Amino acid sequence: MYDLLIKGGKVFDGTGAPWFRADVAVDGGLIEAIGQLGRAAAVETIDARGLCVSPGFIDIHSHSDSSILVNPRAESKIRQGVTTEVIGQCGSSLAPITDKNKELFEEELARWGIDLTWDSMAGYVREVTRRGTAVNVVPVVGHSAVRAAVMGHDNRPPTDGELERMKTLVAEACLGGARALSTGLIYPPSSYADRDEIAALAAVAGSYGAIYMTHMRNEGDSLLEALEETLEIGRRAKVPVQVSHHKAVGRRNWGKVRDSLALMEQARAAGVDVTCDQYPYVASSTGLASVIPGWAHEGGPQAMLERMKEPETASRIRQEMEAAASSRGGWDKVLISRVDREQLKGWEGKTIVEIASAQEVDPITAVFDLLLAGGYVGMVRFGMSEEDVKLVMRHPLVMVGSDGSCLADYGPLSEGKPHPRNYGTFVRVLGKYVREEKNLTLREALRKMTSLPAARMGLEDRGLLRLGMAADVTVFNAETVAERGTFQDPHRYAAGIEAVIVNGRLTVRGGEHTGRLAGRVLVRRDP
Repeated sequence: MYDLLIKGGKVFDGTGAPWFRADVAVDGGLIEAIGQLGRAAAVETIDARGLCVSPGFIDIHSHSDSSILVNPRAESKIRQGVTTEVIGQCGSSLAPITDKNKELFEEELARWGIDLTWDSMAGYVREVTRRGTAVNVVPVVGHSAVRAAVMGHDNRPPTDGELERMKTLVAEACLGGARALSTGLIYPPSSYADRDEIAALAAVAGSYGAIYMTHMRNEGDSLLEALEETLEIGRRAKVPVQVSHHKAVGRRNWGKVRDSLALMEQARAAGVDVTCDQYPYVASSTGLASVIPGWAHEGGPQAMLERMKEPETASRIRQEMEAAASSRGGWDKVLISRVDREQLKGWEGKTIVEIASAQEVDPITAVFDLLLAGGYVGMVRFGMSEEDVKLVMRHPLVMVGSDGSCLADYGPLSEGKPHPRNYGTFVRVLGKYVREEKNLTLREALRKMTSLPAARMGLEDRGLLRLGMAADVTVFNAETVAERGTFQDPHRYAAGIEAVIVNGRLTVRGGEHTGRLAGRVLVRRDP
């Protein structure tokens, strides 16, 4: 008797091959049989007639580092078919930690009621394992965390000794399980690093079998120059490269993705192993503080706020902000998604222009006021072209990644009006871009969500429906699968996901979470 039997579905194996009708049997957490299994019996059975059966979706770009500790059920991700999340992106991971960056981590975690009990990647992995998780977690070490652990928020090149210490921390993180080094080159302190520093650290990661993942230094006017830097780092470090959330921001840059994708193709022809990922939206999301010029962040968040209060420095900051905003589309394209301060909650879901008008101030003053009030302020920013989104999505080098976190429609993770990508990335691709707009075939979309990211991250037993593979499986209705959240009402779970199996355990059934925490931390092993 099998543990689980999925009967009569359209099986997509994850390779991009045509579907075939079969039963899928699971036993001991593995795919035990695929075929016409007749009267085979199982402890649990799923009637998949009329449904699609696919490998579980792999979110190759996730920021669930903190939220998976807050709510291990990973509600918004598991309910859209995601069985594995690759965290630690854009240079931001919850390790390594030293006295130089510990206070910032403690502040971040304290708002969730979480005590900081680790200082290394291995320690973080143990904490996630101790708490349990509904999805598999793939750890990545962030360059910002590494740099801050050694240099704080200093805006300068490292000394030889500091660079050696950073190399050691990257090595320790890889030994602790990290499968990649990530950078966030618009976010201090990662943005303070030059390509020599990054290439040196990426080479260390590569020596342990890890890859280099990057939020590039620019995704607008200097997109192609930023990509050239990324490709050079890959060449120098001799390491595979993953370009994060590939896009061109700002109307005057629309269409540049044709050139950037061509550059990636040329680099691959020359031997650079480069691929990229994308979320299927024309809006991005990050912290509002990112609109403040990078140099003003030196010394950390409090130092930045003090500079904003000093008239002469504030004037310089304002001038640079206005120039940057005009290139990205203006302040009417910036929506406040979340604030910590209770007195500011009424601004959630409002644009900066709407907030400025209500307060009878200019938009930059409104931004200053929001940041100076203290606490985290999140934003959603509209700046991409729908045609670019479709073009990037179709490219064979591109995978699907949410750039979001596992959230929930209850508890502390239900705060604010976050980007709907947290709840809808994968089902949006399947519903809007496959079924409705036919921008992709279903089997190609599933390849981008399963075998392609699995191969990229070295997940040798995931991403395919094959005998002996780990039983991560998503069962969905291709006719009804859809995103339900919006920018004004984002906390809504996906439609059409009927069942999700993680490591052989039925975690979503009939669209509802069973409460099982069958996920694992998929640490990198010695190459």
